[in-house]
Amino acid sequence: MAQIKVTLTKSPIGRKPEQRKTVVALGLGKLNSSVVKEDNPAVRGMITAVSHLVTVEEV
Repeated sequence: MAQIKVTLTKSPIGRKPEQRKTVVALGLGKLNSSVVKEDNPAVRGMITAVSHLVTVEEV
């Protein structure tokens, strides 16, 4: 299955609690931290919810 790399590029401070929890659920903590996730609809939905805070690239 395809994989995607998600990087936190903007701070979740001052955002809605749902968005902050989504960032943590993706496994992102500090700025510029990255995780590699399986490319599936659940992860894509989480990324869409915080698309203004993260960048995504194919691995």
